[in-house]
Amino acid sequence: MSLALALAVGVAGGIFGIGGGSLFGPILVGRGAPVATVAPAALASTFVTSVVGAITYAPLSLAATGDVAPDGPLGLCCGLWGLVGGYLGARIQPLPPETALRLLLPDLATGIGAMYVVQIWR
Repeated sequence: MSLALALAVGVAGGIFGIGGGSLFGPILVGRGAPVATVAPAALASTFVTSVVGAITYAPLSLAATGDVAPDGPLGLCCGLWGLVGGYLGARIQPLPPETALRLLLPDLATGIGAMYVVQIWR
């Protein structure tokens, strides 16, 4: 079951161009994994996905006819602020109770999913 779920998350993440951690994180928390364990793993997998994507598309941009080159300054800014957010999240981790995080996560995941749907239909 876990292998099939990981495969589905990987394929969906690849199709939509998002890190698998953003899809798999809520699933793991929903299955009982602690948020403090899942969040760093999700960030790490998203980081790896982003680096591999940039490494893949940089050489492709030399031969492609369209604009497929990674946006370096934007990527660095997102990475920097992601690092800042991860650090702040780790520092305040004891403050929000695990139950509050578990209740908030499905709402956030649903909201983000709804935003993706709205973007598709534009």
